[in-house]
Amino acid sequence: MSDLVLHFVLFGLAGTALVMAPLLIGRLVRPRKPTPEKDAIYECGEPTIGSSYVQFDLRFYTVALLFIVFDVEVAFFFPWASLYGGATQLADSKLSDSARVELTDKVLNLAPGTTDAATAISADVATTLAWVGLGDILVFFGVLLVGFAYVWKRGDLNWVRAVGAEYARKRDA
Repeated sequence: MSDLVLHFVLFGLAGTALVMAPLLIGRLVRPRKPTPEKDAIYECGEPTIGSSYVQFDLRFYTVALLFIVFDVEVAFFFPWASLYGGATQLADSKLSDSARVELTDKVLNLAPGTTDAATAISADVATTLAWVGLGDILVFFGVLLVGFAYVWKRGDLNWVRAVGAEYARKRDA
């Protein structure tokens, strides 16, 4: 066997051991005291009634999708904040040439020492870049807010709405 294959086998065995050890230790150490409440099936906050093919309320899926959309959009703020922060630092006219060269390399994602003082981003260009970056994020955030307002206005975020209407129908019948 070559060294590479041996390393993969050892890595696989070590990974399996690291995953299985806490599971086996937990099984041996934890107390086992079953009760009907502990053994009851519970999923997504809904008590199980009928067969397992019962469709869940659509609100669960709507809220999950909204969470994913707004969670993923937060991930877009981090690269923007890094670029915007570098651009606002470069906009300082009192910045030394060596600091300006270093920040230019960071903002443009270049290897250190790639830029020299003559090709570094000037304060005027950095100010323009910062304003453009701010405008971009405001448009991005504005589109998200319009989508959020639409979902809110449609009533997709009203968790109790359908339950209250269903209760009123049963009460009046």
